[in-house]
Amino acid sequence: AAGASNVAATLGYVGTQGASYPINTVFLWTSGPHEAVINVALRPEAHIDLAALEEQLRHKLPGEFPGSSFSFEPGDLVSQIMNFGAPAPVEVAVFGPDLAATRAFTERLFHELSGIAELRDLKYEQPLDYPSVDVKINREMAGQLGLTPGQVARSLSQATASSRFTAPNYWADPKSGIAYQVQVQYPQARMTSSEDVQNIPVMQGNAQHPLLGDVANVNYGTVMGEYDRRNGSRMLSLSANIEGHDLGRVSKRIDEAVARLGAPPRGTTVQVRGQIAPMRETLQNLAIGLLLAILVIFLLLSANYQSLWLGVMVLATAPATVCGVIVMLFVTRTTLNIESYMGAIMAIGVGTANAILLVTFAEQHRRSGASSLEAAIAAVRERMRPIVMTSAAMIAGMIPMSLAAEVTAPLARAVIGGLLAATAANLLVLPFAFAMVQRRASLSSPSLDPDDPESRFAGAPEAA
Repeated sequence: AAGASNVAATLGYVGTQGASYPINTVFLWTSGPHEAVINVALRPEAHIDLAALEEQLRHKLPGEFPGSSFSFEPGDLVSQIMNFGAPAPVEVAVFGPDLAATRAFTERLFHELSGIAELRDLKYEQPLDYPSVDVKINREMAGQLGLTPGQVARSLSQATASSRFTAPNYWADPKSGIAYQVQVQYPQARMTSSEDVQNIPVMQGNAQHPLLGDVANVNYGTVMGEYDRRNGSRMLSLSANIEGHDLGRVSKRIDEAVARLGAPPRGTTVQVRGQIAPMRETLQNLAIGLLLAILVIFLLLSANYQSLWLGVMVLATAPATVCGVIVMLFVTRTTLNIESYMGAIMAIGVGTANAILLVTFAEQHRRSGASSLEAAIAAVRERMRPIVMTSAAMIAGMIPMSLAAEVTAPLARAVIGGLLAATAANLLVLPFAFAMVQRRASLSSPSLDPDDPESRFAGAPEAA
């Protein structure tokens, strides 16, 4: 009763409807009558740890329902979109021209992935051994009884599905003019076993009706319940959830498992999908974008200061900022994800801006005649308060976010750690690095522009 009081609403889809019912199966999320999907919405005031609840249900439900398997797929819209069509965060697809070879390799891959402790609910997405009723027509016996294989198949289709698939019949209402489809079908309670299939009559008319069992062998069997293809190749896929570790670490374990299997059969390809593929692509694009941004900033700073060394000095705080981010994520047990990556970029931007401010003032003092060390100390005295206040204000604003939900906390924690390290590096390390690098630098500007007041060619007469 206590558990039920925490549930706000439930929505269930069990099995699939018969082919004779005019319902579009695109609105159903089950692959056959063997599968059911139940969506459960908890009350906001329940304060239930979903990960812990799912772990409890994984241990309890198999005992309550022997022979059944369970999978806890994400129910929120964001996770479903991030899965890019996969039912779970982890999906490994194997596709190739030979279905038997693809299935054999997928079974080996399933065994390897089963050894990864962080994976949960590992399963095939396709029903491989779907139960079936195999009907093999004895053509000689059917011919002796005056039956053709087409008549036998038509009788079987009408009995197990509906006459709408073999003899469409429409009746028009004379009053309204609306046409209605008229169909005949067996009640579902009459088709529950292979014996019921054997007792289907297969001859029309007034003659004695032979039964399907007289002209065919009816046995239980198995077939592929679903065929998936990619560019014409048959595809089998494995899906799994994650528990206890971050997606990046699990993706490495999956890559190691695939590598242990060796080369796949000829023409067979293994592709890791779900949330892993977009995560890797996003992190790669972020890394490339960050490197390009650093390169552009370095070129702009070098042009502005007219010195490559000063550009290097400004960007020298970036490694310290990254170290601060890593330490803060390690202390708070936060993973390196897209949010924390964005926080690191923000921290690098603020730290670089403070470094630009400090180097600019130090260079101005040095050009005025002070030594490099005196210029650096003077710049720290003048700009320490703005730098500290800027960093402190941003850190204070990020503290509530770092204690909030797990969605936004990584970004705030990365910003806090990066700014602490960047501020310390700007005020304690950067001045001495500036003093060492600019100790023997020339006081004259290297600019060749006569319109630049600091250029040694300023005021020079223009050539005729």
